[in-house]
This record gives sequence, structure tokens and C-alpha cells, in this order.
Amino acid sequence: MSAAESQDRAPIPAVPIPSGPIPAVPSPTVPIPTVLIVDDEPDQLGLLTAYFYRAGCSVIGLADAEQALALPRDVGLDLMVLDLRLPGMNGWELTSRLRARYPRCPIAISSVLDVEDYPDADGALPKPVTKAHIQQLLSSTIRRWEL
Repeated sequence: MSAAESQDRAPIPAVPIPSGPIPAVPSPTVPIPTVLIVDDEPDQLGLLTAYFYRAGCSVIGLADAEQALALPRDVGLDLMVLDLRLPGMNGWELTSRLRARYPRCPIAISSVLDVEDYPDADGALPKPVTKAHIQQLLSSTIRRWEL
């Protein structure tokens, strides 16, 4: 740039420097909850995944019990949502095994079967599931959940 070109430009104004402490950028105080969903019906798995994602959750969606049991033992789960009628290992056996593997993680059952036939669980999502059911389940099973 020539000296003549630099004279044609307006001076850059000084940026005031704030006095006092600079406020910190707020960081999330609550991590995003991670929900494991096991359902062999692609439409139902997609619907549940969408509902939980829209509710602010991270989702791990799997189609069978064997995939769920292949997850690392140290994966951080906040909620497990399990179908009962699965190919291979059924949901009752899966519930028992995942309860033993992740004893502090709540389990919810999502099924077309009668709720009275569900294994012991922390929550129930009878099918068809609605957005309101998801919100209610999250607020009742994840202590830090805020609607």
C-alpha cells in the first residue's frame, strides 16, 4: 500500500478497555443427560430418539439387546428406555442384565404390553408414547432434570 492510499483511509477508532473484572462466560452447570433406547422397531426407535433429543437429551439408539450389552461399562447413562419384545434376548433379561451393569441408572420400560406385565423398573412408557410422557418420565427419573 502506498503512502497516498494510507492517507485516504479514516483512522481506526480506539476501542475502550473496560474497567473492573471481565465477566466470565457462563458454562453449563448441568451436563446433557444421555438416554439409551433399545427398540427393534425402526419407527418406534426413531420416534423415541426424536422425542428425547427434542427434550434436550443425547441419545444412544440401538435395535437389540446384544448391541446394548456391547456398550462399554463406563459409558455415562442417565436413563435407559427398553422395549420388552426384542429379537434374541428379550427385554426382561436385558432389564436384569443392564440393572446389574449400571445399578445407579434408572430404567424405563416402553412396550405395547400391559404395564402390569413389565419387569420392575423406575418408569413406564406404554406405547403409543407422547411428548408429555417423555417430559414426565424425565422429570421423575433424572433428579437434575429441569423442565
